[in-house]
Amino acid sequence: MELEHSLRLSLNASLCGEPELHKRISICLSISVTVSTQTKAFEAAGELLRVLAAPVRLAIVMELAEQPRFVHELVERLGLSQPLVSQHLRVLRGARLVGVERQGREAAYSLTDQHVAHIVADAVQHSREQQ
Repeated sequence: MELEHSLRLSLNASLCGEPELHKRISICLSISVTVSTQTKAFEAAGELLRVLAAPVRLAIVMELAEQPRFVHELVERLGLSQPLVSQHLRVLRGARLVGVERQGREAAYSLTDQHVAHIVADAVQHSREQQ
């Protein structure tokens, strides 16, 4: 809404032949666009952190950072039930943090972006240092 208002003011100022006003409004418009872009980046980062907020999902990401794994491997390594692991994998897939490749009747999961592994590893290391 604010961006639309700034665009209208900018157009009106240029049509009225007021170049100084046009310049000031253009600067404001640039600031609005930058803040809007920055806000979107913060929102996306917040969503990423919300997805990673579950301890089980952190553990899954740490496991997948080592190598792709089948669901049964994650179940064994994490000591959790298959339905629980599958539920968390669905959330991670929905956020496009993990991908899946079918191999016969099984599904091998892997990270789609190693940046996520670094974020999780740094968070875990930071937590260990704070204890």
